[in-house]
Amino acid sequence: MEILVHQLRGTAALSKLVGNAPSFLKAISQLPAIAKSETTVLIRGETGTGKELIARAIHYMSARAAFPFVALNCGSLPDTLLEDELFGHEKGAFTGAHLRRDGLIAQAKKGTLFLDEVDTLSAKAQVDLLRVLQDKRYRPIGSGAEREADVRILAASNAALDGLMRSAQFRPDLYYRLCIFTVNLPPLRERKEDILALAAHFLAKHAVPEKPELRLTREACASLLEWDWPGNVRELENAILRAIHLCPGDAIETADLGLQILAENQGAESMQADSFSAAKQRAIAVFERHYLTRLMAEQDGNISQAARIAGKDRSDLGKLLRKHQLDAKVFRSSASGSSS
Repeated sequence: MEILVHQLRGTAALSKLVGNAPSFLKAISQLPAIAKSETTVLIRGETGTGKELIARAIHYMSARAAFPFVALNCGSLPDTLLEDELFGHEKGAFTGAHLRRDGLIAQAKKGTLFLDEVDTLSAKAQVDLLRVLQDKRYRPIGSGAEREADVRILAASNAALDGLMRSAQFRPDLYYRLCIFTVNLPPLRERKEDILALAAHFLAKHAVPEKPELRLTREACASLLEWDWPGNVRELENAILRAIHLCPGDAIETADLGLQILAENQGAESMQADSFSAAKQRAIAVFERHYLTRLMAEQDGNISQAARIAGKDRSDLGKLLRKHQLDAKVFRSSASGSSS
């Protein structure tokens, strides 16, 4: 599968999808086959995992690539505006409608319409979308005639639509229409082996002319690997962007990333909420992970050498690494690309 994805990344559509974690490779390996279809796709994943990037990859690998890709965040509009945004209106359809206006379905004609946060659609909006998917037709506000909806619809959600369906918050018929194909994007905390590759990608993406040799120190790399990234890839990109502008020299340090401040704030909040025993156990777990991450980064992923420095048996250190889901191979690959 990794060889197949490597070959596919030669295409412009997949070249921006950075990462080699098995769960990520599994998700994107399906994209070329999905792109050949004309059916709907549901892209699932936490906020910041790159759902729109996946939608764009599907579009640009499809037969509709030469036509528009139009994106809409469904949660950003109330019902009264959503219908107009999707379907458009005729002149005089309502007060203030001085001109005819095409909706996003018309704007995306022959192309792709990407509906993000589709879980936020109201009951009425769900019915409207279902009709478009079933009949491939829609009616602009104030129009007496229907129009063909020549558009492929991709949807995304950070909520569990199947759970919303069971609790009667999302229509089952719409759910099954949307999830003919499903792409499940893993959170960044489950693909930590991709963190440094993504960091390097964002360093290049946001490079500034006055800092052409900017790099991450080994300590900064360790901090990136240690952080749990609740905001996923988007949060990582923001951290790198912040560091590029805050770093005074050519070497990005941990402090430039701003993660320590966030960690201290979150730690203080959890300490207040937990009992003494729970807070103690949390503090020990944080210390262990912090110590092991930095130790392995400094020793280039060499478990035997790290065990000698830590004063522990090699097998005991291995157990600790497994407990905190730290892979020595990640540190070996990261050390070669950064220096203090």
